[in-house]
Amino acid sequence: MATPHNGAEKGDFAKTVLMPGDPLRAKFIAENFLEDIKLVTSVRNVFGYTGTYKGFPVSVMASGMGMPSIGIYSYELYSQYGVENIIRVGSAGSYVEDLHIFDVVLAESAYSASSFARVQNGTTDDVMYPSKELNDTIIAAAKDLDIPLKLERIHSSDVFYEETCTGSFERYVTDHGAKAVEMESFALFHNANVLGKNAACILTISDSFVLDEETTAEQRQNSFTTMMKLALEAAIRL
Repeated sequence: MATPHNGAEKGDFAKTVLMPGDPLRAKFIAENFLEDIKLVTSVRNVFGYTGTYKGFPVSVMASGMGMPSIGIYSYELYSQYGVENIIRVGSAGSYVEDLHIFDVVLAESAYSASSFARVQNGTTDDVMYPSKELNDTIIAAAKDLDIPLKLERIHSSDVFYEETCTGSFERYVTDHGAKAVEMESFALFHNANVLGKNAACILTISDSFVLDEETTAEQRQNSFTTMMKLALEAAIRL
């Protein structure tokens, strides 16, 4: 059952998977929030764990950085391992003044100029959408937990060091309505749509393009606990 990218066997993953980019964030979530954890894959040090949260089975697995990476891992989880729901828990850079570091954002859509969807199955749309049911579950959980949650369109970029964007990132706000940038969700949403599965993306703002605010690597790895708790509470409601 193992794939070239995933050493797990059939049945090793729960129906719902939390998916941070960073393998060490996956390890942190598993070790600090789950009980009876089992490391089910560590191929390329992309750690995947399964355990229980409040008695419910939940898995967490890293996606790596960028759309090609999450495209591989999410597609295999959906198509090979019977996963129904993936909740990305990641970091994002703010394009606007009203999104500050540590704010929690739920993606209502993801804009991208990426060729991922076109190459994957010919889809030419430049905006992808998450599962409404999954987003509604996350919104309800945030309300019950009294967690402020901002619903925004995000920009999924293929390029981190984008020279043409320097000084002109505002076009993503004005032309496409994107309020923050990350690098994975467009591909995740596309895979879920293609395979009839569910996907959502919860992000914590880690830095800002317009304000003098930035988190450290250690904070990004270990301190985004509000987002993690929200994702876990939503996962056990599915």
